[in-house]
This record gives sequence, structure tokens and C-alpha cells, in this order.
Amino acid sequence: MSPSSQRISHRALQSLLLKRFGMAVATYTMILLLCSVALLGGLFRVPASTAMLGVGLVALSQLVLFWLFSSGRNLQFSDPSLTELQVLLALGWHTWLMSMVDSARGALVVIYVLIMLFGIFQLKPRVFTRCAAFAFFAFAGLNLFEAYRMQLAEPALALLQVCVLFVLMVWLSLFASYVQALRQRMRQRRFALQAHQDTLRGMMRQLEDLVATDELTGLFNRRHFLRLASRELDSLAPNRQHGLALIDLDHFKRINDVHGHAAGDRVLQTFAAVARACLRDGDVLARYGGEEFVLLLPNGDADRLTACCERLREAFACAEPVGVQVERLSLSAGMTLLVAGEDLDDALQRADQALYRAKRGGRNRCDAAWEGQGA
Repeated sequence: MSPSSQRISHRALQSLLLKRFGMAVATYTMILLLCSVALLGGLFRVPASTAMLGVGLVALSQLVLFWLFSSGRNLQFSDPSLTELQVLLALGWHTWLMSMVDSARGALVVIYVLIMLFGIFQLKPRVFTRCAAFAFFAFAGLNLFEAYRMQLAEPALALLQVCVLFVLMVWLSLFASYVQALRQRMRQRRFALQAHQDTLRGMMRQLEDLVATDELTGLFNRRHFLRLASRELDSLAPNRQHGLALIDLDHFKRINDVHGHAAGDRVLQTFAAVARACLRDGDVLARYGGEEFVLLLPNGDADRLTACCERLREAFACAEPVGVQVERLSLSAGMTLLVAGEDLDDALQRADQALYRAKRGGRNRCDAAWEGQGA
């Protein structure tokens, strides 16, 4: 992945984690409002100053977490969401809250479940179970400590609350395992679907290549060339021009008659290999039909088109097809220029006329139709 893609991914991750942190802060706010109700109702057995101290400590812990997320330091941890830390911290604060109330514990015990639900989709099953065990033993330990100090007003009610919390934590742990198993299966199916899509895209590309490519030479076929050339012509700027050439292999029929069609095929393949070595990236070469080829040089002037065709002609004359003894290889080319707004068929006609003159002039040469474009 490129550095820019990593930065985008990190920003998206941080945005999501900050939203989840905002949900946690909103939950803390609602719980503190409930505590205010309990405080006004006289259900707290500690002074109001102690309760306010607890509120301040909770706010301080959340400010530290916000600093970790906003500074990006959370990305240094194995779990950038810090879900386990947030859940354990919330469970600890809630257990402290439970130690400051007495008769209201039964109503507030459900908040343990609310805290655990925060990690049900993020935490692994063993980590979730560990947090559930912490919640249970923290609450059970609080009741045991008060029972040891003879401060437990209703032991039977406290035992019932501990048992209820145990059942809730066990059920949530099992449900979390089920949810994680479902997520894992969905992830595997998504990966399998993505693999099938990649395979399908690869097959589509192969099919497109087969449709656009001449099977013998591996070059583009006529249909695909006309589509590409029309697209290039449509996007041509008014002050620019393209080079266009029709290329014909000389005496190709004689090669087929004397050496056979297999030798002719080898000559065509040799020309394709020579052309690939001579052309630059972006130049378009296609088999136009039989032994005739068409060449498009985007943003090419007359000098560059002439140099390219001459280089190709000389290279082909020096080529030696493998397994074929041919006396002499040569080609003829007819060249023209394309300008914005011109009809492609008219340009091909000019190139064909220039090719005819090259053939009539003795072959093994490149002829141009510059006069047709005022060049």
C-alpha cells in the first residue's frame, strides 16, 4: 500500500474510532445523569464532595483517552480502538459507583451489561470473557468485602444480585462468541466473493484481450484499432497531430506460395516482434488484414513518423525468421497525418494511396501524403 493510501486508511480508522469514543462519552454522560438522580434522592451513602470527586476522575480518564485518539498514539497499540481498556476502565468506575450506593444497586447492576455491549463486536471471545469475569468478580468482591466488614444490609438481596450478574455475564459471553463466529463466517464469505470477483475480472480481461487481439501476431486487430484511433482522434487538441501509416509486407504472396503458409505466418510473427522492439509505449500497431498493418503515433509529427517507419523498415529487412529461409524481407509504408476534426476513413484513404505509390515506386520504401494535409 502506498504512503498516501496508508494515510487515508489511518484517517478513516481514526474517524471511526473517534465516533465510537463519542458514543462511550455519551454513555458516561447518561450514567452520570442517573447518578445525579440517585444523589438527589438520597441514595448515595457518601458525601456529595466524594461523588463530585468521582465525576472529576471519570472526566479526567476520558480526556486522557481523547488525547490518545486525537494524537494518533492509539495506533501504536495492537488494538487501536483500545476497546478492552475502555471496557475495563468503565467496569472499574462502575464498581466504584456501586460501592457508593446501597439500595440502588439492583437498579444500577444492568449498567454492567450496557458496558459489556460496547465490546461485543470488537473484542475477541476470550478477551470478552476476561472482561465479563472482571465485572463479575469486581461486583462479587465488593459485596464480600462489605459482608466481611458487616456493612451488607441485605445479604440475601446481595447474593441474588451477584447471581443475576453471573447469569448475565455468562449469557453475554456465549452471545459474544456466537456473534464473533458469525462475523468470521461473513468475513470468509466476503473474501471468497472477492476472490470470485477477481477471477471473473481476470476472465473478462482475457476475453477483452481475445476480442481485441490478433491471434497470430498478438497485435491489436482491425476492429480494436479503429476504436482506439477514433478515441485518440476525438481527444486530439486543435494544435496537435497524430501520425498514421499503412504498412504492407512486400512479396508476401510469393513467400506463401514458395515456402508455405506456415512460413508466411512466421514472417508475420517476425514483423510483429520487430515492431514491438522499434515502437515506443503509447504507439498503436495493429494487423489491418492479411499482410497489411496500420500504425498510429499519437502526438507525432511528419519527421517522427518518417523516422519511425524508416527504422521499422530497416529493422525488418535485417530480421531472420526462425526456421524459415527467406531470400529477402522488406516492407512498404504509406504515411499521412491526422488533425483534429478529421475523418479517420479519409486519413486511411490517403495513407492507402501513399502505400500504393510506394509499391508502384519499387517497394521497400516509405511514401508520404503530406500534400494531402498541406504539410
